[in-house]
Amino acid sequence: MTITMMATLNFTSFNPGSFILVGIPGLERFHIWIGIPFFAIYLVALAGNGVLLYLITVDSSLHEPMFFFLSMLASADLILCTTCVPKTLGIFWLNAQEITFPGCLTQLFFLHFSFFLDSAILLGMAFDRYVAICSPLRYTSILTPKRIVRIIVGIAGRSFSVILPVVFLVKRLPFCRTRIILHTYCEHIGVARLACADISINIWYGFAVPVMTIISDLILIGISYTLILRAVFHLPSRDARQKALSTCGSHVSVILIFYTPAIFSVLAQRFGHNISHTFHILFANLYVAIPPALNPIIYGVKTKQIREKVIDLFSTKGTE
Repeated sequence: MTITMMATLNFTSFNPGSFILVGIPGLERFHIWIGIPFFAIYLVALAGNGVLLYLITVDSSLHEPMFFFLSMLASADLILCTTCVPKTLGIFWLNAQEITFPGCLTQLFFLHFSFFLDSAILLGMAFDRYVAICSPLRYTSILTPKRIVRIIVGIAGRSFSVILPVVFLVKRLPFCRTRIILHTYCEHIGVARLACADISINIWYGFAVPVMTIISDLILIGISYTLILRAVFHLPSRDARQKALSTCGSHVSVILIFYTPAIFSVLAQRFGHNISHTFHILFANLYVAIPPALNPIIYGVKTKQIREKVIDLFSTKGTE
């Protein structure tokens, strides 16, 4: 009898089976109403990024390095919002709070993978703008199709190698306490804190790696844009300066939208003990929904080629 009980305890400790995602703690009675704007934002993200990918795929005039990076950003944004928002809506509207342990690990992986992917893509886009503005005559010779493929493989490879250890760090943990996650989706530290074991490695890896990644990417992006601005203000033509600044403006807007909440979220998770848990969870949900919805709108408004192609697409549809 004792042996059977011990075997059962050991099995449940290392094989948690499933977790319960409670949603946004303290706002449970408003879940139905909160779900409506999230659903609308998700539809905007799907439509906006879908249109961007369609245009870049079918229009040969958009087969340039800048738009290849933009298509990667749109793909990463779709991964980010689709990883979290549908499950969140299921919790809000259908009370579908249960998630299996493999499902939780899968969600955790793609959530963090798309975050690191976004950061690396923004760095790649900064490099693209640097070459286009500071060395325009060598642009096509530097960013050749073969080199772009290598950059894309490097971006995806870095993101994958950084986040894969997190999956194993969580998978090794024994879970013998509560299976209730006070969140709408599975994220690394939130799941690790449910374990009945030392999670120091998880905490430091989960804090140090994102911070080092964000800081290194931001430093390189900052250097790129310092050199870009110096080159822009040395351009002889006012029109050329305005065109260069307009092209970079959309990228800078996306950088701010991505990094500002990301930095806040990482720091709040590690040091924000006085921040309301309800606010933190609500903010985390806005972070995975709003940037993917805003990014295609920003590029559609500020990038002339995209704006013209979108107008042509819908005006053609309207006349058919």
